[in-house]
Amino acid sequence: MQLKFACTDFLSGYFSTHDRSAKTKAAYTSDLVQFQGFVGAESEFANLDSTTIERFAADLRQNEYSSASIRRKIIVLKVFCGYWLRKGLLTESPFWRVKLSLGRTEQLPRSLTEREMRALLMWAAQSGPTECQNPETTHKERLAFGQYRAARNLALIDILFATGIRVGETSSLNIADFFEAEGMFKIKGKGGRARLAFAVDEKSLQIQKDHLRARIQIDTENSALFLNSSRKRLSTQGIANVVAQLRREAGIERHVTPHMLRHTVATLLLQNGVDIRVVQEFLGHASIATTQRYTHVSKEHLIGVLQKRHPSLNLRSTIPS
Repeated sequence: MQLKFACTDFLSGYFSTHDRSAKTKAAYTSDLVQFQGFVGAESEFANLDSTTIERFAADLRQNEYSSASIRRKIIVLKVFCGYWLRKGLLTESPFWRVKLSLGRTEQLPRSLTEREMRALLMWAAQSGPTECQNPETTHKERLAFGQYRAARNLALIDILFATGIRVGETSSLNIADFFEAEGMFKIKGKGGRARLAFAVDEKSLQIQKDHLRARIQIDTENSALFLNSSRKRLSTQGIANVVAQLRREAGIERHVTPHMLRHTVATLLLQNGVDIRVVQEFLGHASIATTQRYTHVSKEHLIGVLQKRHPSLNLRSTIPS
């Protein structure tokens, strides 16, 4: 079988039996297309060997891909080969003889300061309604959506920070996923793992309730909780645009992404003494090793507090030098 057909059949078969997001499938497709471009789409898949994979990794390194990107692309190839090994098209995985040293990269999460987070929330709360510019709607409808958009933008910033959910999880929320009596959201998590997220303070819950009231006034058959100006589901890019706009209006000079709000609340929770297992559950991490990345960020805060509050400071002041 030619490599291009093996890739096509893999993408069709693997993603029909594995609950993965469209974003994950797109990433797999992109990586496999790149591999075909390197090896040759019409080459025989059965001839794939460890040397070819090592040459591909070397080519990526020569083209200055990061270690994290190379590692991800190699993992995609490993899953790809493992799939065909189970199907019997390969009798032996070429990865059994692959020797790669990609190094270890530790990418610390980027988060906002408390001042920046407060400014973002305050600006979202103060921003008034603006008329929607969609030419396909009437003036009355545009005005109504402008009022909805103000409530939506505040609810977006609030939910990303209050619950720490991912931007993709936010985009996929439906009206039915918000249980306002319990202040609870049903989240369709990464890798198909479902969990619950909570608006734990009254202010946050009221923001979400106000948004829901505005949302159900919008005339659309779409079930999405957050809508764009076309009355369709607000995409992850749409959410990123909202965050970017509010960041500029709030006077925050550096680039801010929706994911940074997730990093921010995780970091602040650890700084406030919340157990790491609770933070793991809060973020929906399958492994605590993922959550432990945030301990590197909060370590500086811990040391700073200890340097000011450690009891040894008082004890040593009474001991003659």
